[in-house]
Formats: sequence, C-alpha cells, structure tokens
Amino acid sequence: MSGTLNKVMLIGHTGDEVKMHYFEGGNCIGRFPLATNDSYVNKATGERVTSTEWHNIVVRNKAAEICEKYLKKGDKVYIEGRLKTRKWQDEQGKDRYNTEIQCVDFTFLTPKTDGQQAEIVAQKQPTVSESSVDNSQSVSSSPTEKEEDDLPF
Repeated sequence: MSGTLNKVMLIGHTGDEVKMHYFEGGNCIGRFPLATNDSYVNKATGERVTSTEWHNIVVRNKAAEICEKYLKKGDKVYIEGRLKTRKWQDEQGKDRYNTEIQCVDFTFLTPKTDGQQAEIVAQKQPTVSESSVDNSQSVSSSPTEKEEDDLPF
C-alpha cells in the first residue's frame, strides 16, 4: 500500500443539467455542478446559518451518458470519486487552477416519476368496491386456524 488516499464521497443536489463534450473516437465527458449544504447555529446571534459548497463533477463515457439522460437540475445524487486539480492559463497568461471531482461511482437518490409510481401503486391495490370479494360472504381468519409456518424459529 502506498500510504495515500484520494477519495471523495458527496451527497448533494445538482446545480445544472449535465453538459456533454464529445471527442473523436467515441469518448465523451460530462460535467455538472453539485451543491452540498452545511448548517450550524451561530452562538453569538443564535441564528441558523447555512452555507453551500459547490463542487465540479466530471463523469466519463457511458457514465456521462447515463447522467445526461437521468439527472436533472435539483436532483439529489451520491457521488464517489477522487480530487483532480487542473492547471490552465487565462487570456492574460496567468496560471489558473480548477479542482474537480473525477466521479468513479454514483447513485441517483431522487425518485423518478413520483406521480407515475403512485399511479402504479394505486392500480395494484384494489379498493373494496373493486375487489372480487362478495359482500354476502364473510372473509375472516380465525385464530384457531393454524397458518403453515416454514420458519425454524
């Protein structure tokens, strides 16, 4: 083991849509900002203070295409990756630095199509009027009937 570690784990909300850049040979890169929040109570004033930190996320190839397809502005996402600092020069020739998170794994945390999922659940659970049970028949499970239990404990 080399004795060093460069690992970042973030849970935050996307600040914009994924911006894609395509290269010759079929490779691509996706970039998007991620906001994480920290809040604390100011002891002097008693006010709750919230600060937002912005992170530049970079995803590559197939992962970038998946993020572009499913991530929208404001979605919550878990990002795992490593820090990478890039050096570049501006128009005046001054050295500039940009620190990014090179994403190696991610998990979408915002449920998609909440309205559609609720509709599917409602369709799977029939109401009493939709059920096929005849009201003249009583459906009961008496405590004297023993249900078969396969559990060993």
